[in-house]
Amino acid sequence: MPAAPTWDPHQYLRHSTHRTRPFLDLLHRITDLPGGDTPRIADIGCGPGNVTALLADRWPGAHITGFDSSADMLATAREHAGPTRGGGELDFRRADAAVWTPEETFDLIVSNAALQWVPGHADRFPAWLEHIAPGGVLAFQVPGNFTAPSHALLAELCDTPRWRARLEGHGRRYVHILSPAEYLERLTELGCTDVDAWESTYVQLLHGEDPVLDWTKGTALRPVLTALEGDPAAAREFVGQYRDLLRKAYPVGPHGTVFPFRRIFAIARTAALPTGGPA
Repeated sequence: MPAAPTWDPHQYLRHSTHRTRPFLDLLHRITDLPGGDTPRIADIGCGPGNVTALLADRWPGAHITGFDSSADMLATAREHAGPTRGGGELDFRRADAAVWTPEETFDLIVSNAALQWVPGHADRFPAWLEHIAPGGVLAFQVPGNFTAPSHALLAELCDTPRWRARLEGHGRRYVHILSPAEYLERLTELGCTDVDAWESTYVQLLHGEDPVLDWTKGTALRPVLTALEGDPAAAREFVGQYRDLLRKAYPVGPHGTVFPFRRIFAIARTAALPTGGPA
């Protein structure tokens, strides 16, 4: 199995405006939480913490904990830690979503663009749902663009004779993403109510030199860059070949480079406690 990628929070944040938009759309679909004005919230795969901080904007009185497996990401995320304007608290802890089991009950467990790195992540749903309060919410969004040129070309290049021995499999890490219908079925079978699953394609206009390459340097290209650490010449060669492929697939237009980006969303609510009948 390929080693876990080394993350660069500063590179990731270079496109933070575009990356944040799907998370904001996800938040807008989450309604009341059982914790009222002071809910307990977990953010799985919090990365550099910029979207975790948005949770504090939505629920100022919440106690929010961001979890991530990357020490580099957590170091940046902890710049957001501390009391929130509504009397809540924001903190961060190290944890791997592939094995993380909550040690307490949460009103909301949310994940933004992280579960695509966790093969079999849907198998973790039962453990997470067991630790969500009655009437609480599990919500996440993941990229669904693994068949797009940005990812397909990366996988094909990794599998060429030049790179296969060193990089086989490094470009194909997204095939375990489920469809919206499959997420809906999985969560409904687990007893969730009001399951909402959908997809959106964000047609983004990127600017600058080789902007799609710059985008992937923060995400999809990370496993390759990690595998080639210690061999700068090979890394430059690979990135140059990948850049040339991307230039053909995403030509620069009169207003910039058009980059469609498909996202998959799901929101599921746990069953509420039954209300008592009339006395």
